[in-house]
Amino acid sequence: MITGVHALFYTTDPEGARAFIRDKLRLPHYDAHEGWLIFDAPAGHVACHPSDEAKHNVSFSCDDLEATVRELQGRGVEFLHPIEEQDWGWTIEFELPGGGPVMLYQDKFLRP
Repeated sequence: MITGVHALFYTTDPEGARAFIRDKLRLPHYDAHEGWLIFDAPAGHVACHPSDEAKHNVSFSCDDLEATVRELQGRGVEFLHPIEEQDWGWTIEFELPGGGPVMLYQDKFLRP
């Protein structure tokens, strides 16, 4: 079952964006590794990833990706490729009608 939403702000100034969210918005956070702050928000997370352009992304997270994929396939969700392993977790994408691909993922990192 989907357990949350992970929103990404791709920014040319990730350190500044993280400081703004931490200090100005005062969202609770933890350091995932080496200053890479992850922010807790109601029913989701906000993170700032480096990018050469400003853009936004929303993805869904779950505790057991294989089980969630099976459950969603049973409801008619079609996935665009098999599950892929990343350094930080496992991902798969489905097409949101009229909205393009959306990532569903299970992460490897453990919150402190």
